[in-house]
Amino acid sequence: MKFVGLLLAAGSATRFGSDKLQHALPHGVAIAVQAARHLKSEVSRVVAVVRPEGGQTARALATEGCEVVVCDRAAEGMGASLACAARAAGAADGYLVALGDMPFVRPSTIGAVRDALAAGAALAAPYWRAKRGHPVGFGPELYSELVALSGDEGARRLIARYPAFGVELDDPGILIDIDTEDDLESARRAVPLPLRAADVRP
Repeated sequence: MKFVGLLLAAGSATRFGSDKLQHALPHGVAIAVQAARHLKSEVSRVVAVVRPEGGQTARALATEGCEVVVCDRAAEGMGASLACAARAAGAADGYLVALGDMPFVRPSTIGAVRDALAAGAALAAPYWRAKRGHPVGFGPELYSELVALSGDEGARRLIARYPAFGVELDDPGILIDIDTEDDLESARRAVPLPLRAADVRP
């Protein structure tokens, strides 16, 4: 089956104080690159969406084998970026929406969400201690709604409308996004990197 990872890397990162997606993790790999490697290890194709001024991130993700799309509407918010990525991806058997500032999600978690879609779920999401996280998987029947998203709502409207197949996992990384340098320090303590040697290599 053909599954596509949609990596959202078009945020403004205003709270971090610099380009957080290019910030190096303790093992020297940039945040967005680590997120891309984990996603690409579980799906054959990754479409990464970046903002117009995100040239450095775009080059880094292209080097990792991602198909990079510049979203002219990225400033409108996550919904616009997600729609842009979905349109670029086109038809597929399912879509795994991952965030470029969430490098601590385990590859096995991504694989579990993918497998839930393969088993027939229209919408699947990982849970850790009863809390929903990322990536969120969408079946092909929701494609038309993904490409119609706009603004900063992201996919929350779809998640609220459709029952999600919950995948309960032992992975706190599904909840850890990096918005500030304090977030990064907390994450280092909670989920040490590298998770395994394979995660460090391209």
